[in-house]
Amino acid sequence: GDVVVAAVKSATPQGAVKKSEVVRAVVVRCAKEWRREDGSHIRFDDNAAVILDADGKNPRGTRIFGPVARELREKGFMKIVSLAPEVL
Repeated sequence: GDVVVAAVKSATPQGAVKKSEVVRAVVVRCAKEWRREDGSHIRFDDNAAVILDADGKNPRGTRIFGPVARELREKGFMKIVSLAPEVL
């Protein structure tokens, strides 16, 4: 659920974002295990982020692949949660 500033490492040829572009993104999956408020631990298989638009709340894309963390709902990223196929 952290918002980070990142550089695009790879992009599709006709995509909206270009390689080496500096963007704001929210982390939706983290491979490093972390503890939730209820005491449980959660860990994903990979690291993933969703690129955000200029206001920093809505995603620039219209599709999200794979599960996202439940903490996004608490931080107000409802559009990302609604697009995700699964919320863990």
